[in-house]
Amino acid sequence: MSIEFIFRLIGMAVLAIAGAFAGSELSQLNKTMGPTNAIMLALTGALIGLILTPYVTTRPMRKLRALLGRIAAETLFAALIGLVSGLIVAALLSFPLSLLPNIFGNIAPFLGVLLFGYLGVSIFVMRQGDIMGMLSSITNRDGDNGGTNSGGSSWSKMNRTILLDTSVIIDGRIADIASTGFLPGTLLIPRFVLNELQYVADSPDGLRRQRGRRGMEVLSNLQKDPNVMVRISDIDVDGIREVDSKLVVLGRQLKCPVLTNDYNLNKVAELQGVTVLNINELANAVKSVVLPGELMHINIIQEGKERDQGVGYMEDGTMVVVENGHEAIGEYADVSVTKVLQTAAGRMIFARISMQ
Repeated sequence: MSIEFIFRLIGMAVLAIAGAFAGSELSQLNKTMGPTNAIMLALTGALIGLILTPYVTTRPMRKLRALLGRIAAETLFAALIGLVSGLIVAALLSFPLSLLPNIFGNIAPFLGVLLFGYLGVSIFVMRQGDIMGMLSSITNRDGDNGGTNSGGSSWSKMNRTILLDTSVIIDGRIADIASTGFLPGTLLIPRFVLNELQYVADSPDGLRRQRGRRGMEVLSNLQKDPNVMVRISDIDVDGIREVDSKLVVLGRQLKCPVLTNDYNLNKVAELQGVTVLNINELANAVKSVVLPGELMHINIIQEGKERDQGVGYMEDGTMVVVENGHEAIGEYADVSVTKVLQTAAGRMIFARISMQ
């Protein structure tokens, strides 16, 4: 039995009783009306209660719950603090306002509650970033003075939200990066991103289906990691269908970065002033730095595109093209770096087998 049906029954009973009571009172005022009037009003009240009760009980609450689900936790927290602050100010001013002459003394305290409550919520939501940053710095300072570090870290995590794109979940490296602690904050996954991931996992194409299922496994591992805060939210953007466009709008509204590997989304977000965290750029940034003339010991595993070339890889995956390494394929060799090229796909190193 659903909650809505229960409220329908309750509303039907309450309005039926109210209708019967009203009919009884009317019968006493007008002697020409008999008990039929009370029965008719009771049936009318029962019908009205059965039909209209959900529209004043469960359905408004359901819409309110959906609305609150689209609002970031930081915004709700700031609004609550603002409301309490506004009500405190209104309570302090209620006594002076009540001393105003005539009707103003009765109305002014009530208007003060409405005005200062609204101002408190508006101001605190407008400056929520500064408030969260201030609270975070206070708790971090307390932790440095001998308090526990968990309080400061939890405030820092609540103060930073990172939106996840479908591409970065499918990529899989996000789980390893998050577990190392290099992504402090809450990883926010909107429901429409999860729906797109599920659509990819259900694709008739075998490769896309495999990538989608890998993304599901990565998301499951993220949720199981106690050191990673993951939140799946129903937050959405009305009037926009494309997932990338929704992420950009949400990133601008929530003032939070978007984590993605999508080149197009990266550029569009940057043009609209949204901070982008790109795992490919991170991977390129943490690769080993080598200089011309430096010696390396690598395994040459395959032929290169040009004659007499061999190709090997460093531990971080950087490709090393050995110009005279064809004869050393399948062996480890000491090579000397001759040139380092930075391309859009990453760093490429050219070297020659050392003759020392």
